[in-house]
Amino acid sequence: MARIAPIDSAVTPELQAAFEGYKKILGFVPNSVLIMQRRPQMVFALGQLIGAAWAPDSTVDAGFKRLVAYMASHAAGCQYCVAHQVSGALHLNVSEAKLAAIWEYENSPLYSEKERVALEYARAAGTVPNAVSDELFDRLKSHWSEEQIVELTGVIAVFGFLNRFNDSLATPLEPEAIGDANRVLGRAHWSPGKHAT
Repeated sequence: MARIAPIDSAVTPELQAAFEGYKKILGFVPNSVLIMQRRPQMVFALGQLIGAAWAPDSTVDAGFKRLVAYMASHAAGCQYCVAHQVSGALHLNVSEAKLAAIWEYENSPLYSEKERVALEYARAAGTVPNAVSDELFDRLKSHWSEEQIVELTGVIAVFGFLNRFNDSLATPLEPEAIGDANRVLGRAHWSPGKHAT
């Protein structure tokens, strides 16, 4: 059960454009944002961070960034954000097969070595305490530019905020996100837990 309930999106007219943006990238307005609208400045700031992390001029594929956010959120234990990354990746045309294979990314032919090291980095950076070693970072640098590493780390950091926000408030998952996660990941690899609606 939510510790603070989402409120209707009509309550804060100045956020309507932001809400429409979320509908475009996820297909729905996240309950996390509907809770956060109690402090509209936070919704605007989050939108700026997400916009910067997923900037159109990025050289890192937007769908792959969803997989990075998935891995960091999984490492942090935030099922709310895990489910959202499935929905977000599907909206960016990441295949269901690639999403379902994320648990086997280290050996799956659907992932390149470049992607594998970035997902390993996301998993290490998403844990507390941070588990990024110099050896891992050197391997990351052999595949990704410094600009790209900053972008990948920015995605991980944005979801560090969202993981803590949603787990602390027990933000309820939307039916769309539950449906996507159940269909793609299956119950063996995912459970909404306290985020069930």
